Amino acid sequence: MRDEALKERIQEVYASNYRVYGARKVWRELNRQGHAVARCTVERLMRELGIQGAVRGKRVITTIPGGQAGRAPDLLDRDFVAAAPNRCWVADFTHVKTWSATVYVAFVVDTFSRRIVGWSAATVKETVFVLDALKMAIWQRDRDQQPVQPGELIHHSDAGSQYTSFKLAEHLDAAGIAASIGSVGDAYDNALMESTIGLFKTELIKPQRPWKTLSQVELATAEWVDWYNHRRLHGEIGHVPPVEYEASYYTESTKPQVTTTA
Repeated sequence: MRDEALKERIQEVYASNYRVYGARKVWRELNRQGHAVARCTVERLMRELGIQGAVRGKRVITTIPGGQAGRAPDLLDRDFVAAAPNRCWVADFTHVKTWSATVYVAFVVDTFSRRIVGWSAATVKETVFVLDALKMAIWQRDRDQQPVQPGELIHHSDAGSQYTSFKLAEHLDAAGIAASIGSVGDAYDNALMESTIGLFKTELIKPQRPWKTLSQVELATAEWVDWYNHRRLHGEIGHVPPVEYEASYYTESTKPQVTTTA
């Protein structure tokens, strides 16, 4: 009887999370909800139910070299660890094939929390579409009352022509954000962003294809980003959603310091 009750809860967790969770994340989510259950039990019941987590495939390289001799330096050197939000953002884009056109989707991710702070979709991969993702990220932080402070933030990307453009560099400079450019087509150079795009493809794009239009991709991406930020469990940050992880940081950082006197 307990197995049957657990199967219902497992199916609820699985269905409400894009049907991408494996046993580890289902087990974590059940325990977050107050259902004490062993991981091996979840694994066994998922096998009986015939459900499993999503498996990632290979990512297609979309970067076209910018060719600018005076591009920004690499300020990260593959060190994506940030001590707080708004210290390091990474950016990249991918493509989605639809019946009407190829759609390009750009993301900006805060490396501290893995939160997607900005994104944009378009049918042309020009600078304006990656700039829109950056503008959304700045707007999002302003709306959350955690604005970008000039001189504190690094924006890192690969050396694609969209990210080495003068227009993007000008916008970063005006916002007080330091530009950082890595090498072309090197997955390890922007590994955290590659991971996020891999999840996007595995959890949303591949399971729900075929895609028909830009607007269909935009709506689905908006819903997926909301889930990714507010509900998806991320192992790299303690198996909590990015928004929750940031909220915990700000709560801890604003607590009054207790001092003792002799």
